[in-house]
Amino acid sequence: MYRKENCGVKTSVGNNILVYNNNTGIVERMKPLFAGEGLKVMVAGDFFELLEILEDQNVHLLIMDVALKDKGFVSGIEVIAAIRKRSSVPIIIVSADEKESTKILALNAGADDYVTVNCNPLELLARVKSQLRRYTQLVNMCANIDRIYKVDGLVIDDMKRKVSVDGKDVRLTPIEYKILRLLVQERGKVFSITQIYESIWHMQAFGADNTIAVHIRHIREKIERDPKEPRYLKVVWGTGYKVG
Repeated sequence: MYRKENCGVKTSVGNNILVYNNNTGIVERMKPLFAGEGLKVMVAGDFFELLEILEDQNVHLLIMDVALKDKGFVSGIEVIAAIRKRSSVPIIIVSADEKESTKILALNAGADDYVTVNCNPLELLARVKSQLRRYTQLVNMCANIDRIYKVDGLVIDDMKRKVSVDGKDVRLTPIEYKILRLLVQERGKVFSITQIYESIWHMQAFGADNTIAVHIRHIREKIERDPKEPRYLKVVWGTGYKVG
């Protein structure tokens, strides 16, 4: 058996706003209002930096535009969908695109709100505060849910970032930890080398075979009694790796 967090949010409360693809310039006009409310603004220069910040920082709200030609994406609608696969952070779209069809596409892709660039700044501030309140409530609901993953004697305590096997602590590097957690969270699912690489590094996997193989070998050496006959981390020949 294993237990896992099912809320999909980081259990921290705050007022960190991340801005991505700020084509309209609305954020510059909003900064005095944000500062007055104690809201901290961070900026992502591109999609990969956006993912890194969402992974490493406590982001409580994302503001972005849907009009873009970022590398690998046709529109901001695709970006919204990509973010929703990784995060439950509230997303407010601020755009010059007033078409109803665009608004519907954005909301269906996972955006929480959509306003046009000519909106009253006080209205946008109210919408930001409303989304932050909702997210805070969701975080509080999730705060008491166990973030402990168990597969027989293998235990991952994601709150403490600790791994143990049969009661004995195991020291993993940050990358090793992320790979093992990915596989344990989806126990029984086979992940290809490409899927593992792109999930951990958030970039296309070119020549990733050796990189992943080395990390897998190191993880096995640390969690398995007999790495040659693994109990937990198994290879599915020609396909990839799985736990369980």
